[in-house]
Amino acid sequence: MAIRLRRPQRGARLKPPKRIFGFKPFSKQQLKLMTWWMPGSPFQSADGVIAEGAIRSGKTVAMIVGFLFWSLLTFGTKEGQDFIIAGKSMGALKRNVLKPLFQILNALGIKYFYNRSSEAPNIQIWHNTYYLFAGHDERSQDVLQGFTAAGLLIDEVVLIPKSFVEQAIGRCSVEGSKLWYTCNPGGPFHWFKTEFVDERKKKRLLRLHFTLDDNPALSGKIKNRYKRMYPAGSVWYKRFILGQWAIAEGLVFDMFNEDVHVLPLSEIPTWFPRYGVSIDHGTTNATVFGFFGYGRGDGRVYLLNLFYYDPTQHLQGRKTDSQLANDFEKWLSGKKPQDIVCDPAAATFIVELENRGYEITKADNAVLDGIRLLSNQMHWDDAKQPSFFLADRAEMLPLKQEFGSYGWDEKAQERGEDKPTKGNDHGLDMVRYFFKTVIWPFIQETGGIEGWEIH
Repeated sequence: MAIRLRRPQRGARLKPPKRIFGFKPFSKQQLKLMTWWMPGSPFQSADGVIAEGAIRSGKTVAMIVGFLFWSLLTFGTKEGQDFIIAGKSMGALKRNVLKPLFQILNALGIKYFYNRSSEAPNIQIWHNTYYLFAGHDERSQDVLQGFTAAGLLIDEVVLIPKSFVEQAIGRCSVEGSKLWYTCNPGGPFHWFKTEFVDERKKKRLLRLHFTLDDNPALSGKIKNRYKRMYPAGSVWYKRFILGQWAIAEGLVFDMFNEDVHVLPLSEIPTWFPRYGVSIDHGTTNATVFGFFGYGRGDGRVYLLNLFYYDPTQHLQGRKTDSQLANDFEKWLSGKKPQDIVCDPAAATFIVELENRGYEITKADNAVLDGIRLLSNQMHWDDAKQPSFFLADRAEMLPLKQEFGSYGWDEKAQERGEDKPTKGNDHGLDMVRYFFKTVIWPFIQETGGIEGWEIH
């Protein structure tokens, strides 16, 4: 089909083409996602589309191309309309949607203006304006009130609150508006699965399931690499590789094995380029300090030492911030780690340490992202060795016990939520803080571990 591009209005500030998107042949599933709305398509009358399935299956790029051409050809050559593009966060939206969108526009020679400094960030393409939103919590829906849109694209919809999605749908009141959703599967009781995927016929939504084989850009070697990222049979493998709506059950870190993950001191390097400390602070609960070594170029991270104080198990009982800071200094014994991260909720303890001259970073407390990251690091099988190890010290006993008891909350699963049980998790929270706050950025910066991603 020949498409004649209409020039933007005179005087508009436009971005010149820069990076070029490398188009490759699309799979049948990608082409269906790109063209379902077109005249002659058997799905043209659908009100929207759900593209769900495995990671890196090509659904997001195909969604962007389809959404772009549908919105431009339907509305952009007339007076223009407003649209909603949303993701879990602005960072995720820029990484997953905006970066490939701009590359596609540049490759097609379509000029655009990215107004990032506005209180309402937006992109102007032809006569259309695409407003950008982050649906990170229940309050996010407030920014949508009073907005009128001709359509929406929501990326990672499973990670976004239901209230935001419902509010966004309610804003799409322009005749001919359509709804575009992408996601990796969650649990089988997730609200999007039960109310949208399962009810797609009532809602007049087209569901397209994607597998790794639906992305022609992936070689067999790369597909196998992604499959090795998660233990076969695990909830992450079922969701991100097989694209199934699988329940998270049993132990969270069921891959933990003392014979594999706990090393005698004789097998642990005696020097590391970088050292770090992670802190989970408790008042009535346990306080945990962990001392890590990493950065030798082998992708391995070692927990070298542990401090674990549970006030319910000691006659002294609860300690003050000052007393715990004294314990911290004594435990460090003069060592000077490059990174110190702390539970962001421990505001008074952070101040106490900063007053003593320590530079503290508030930890990234994204629970599921941290769990997935640590699970990947601990995963092992006949073809892959783990990348996280504990030194064989007596002080590690509480953490080893936590690995053996930290499970998924069954009642939360019934509500469609992935949540671990609260309780004996203070040491694991400490480890999770360190990986999400220090190791993940380090991996991104250095490219240290092949195939690592957070979804």
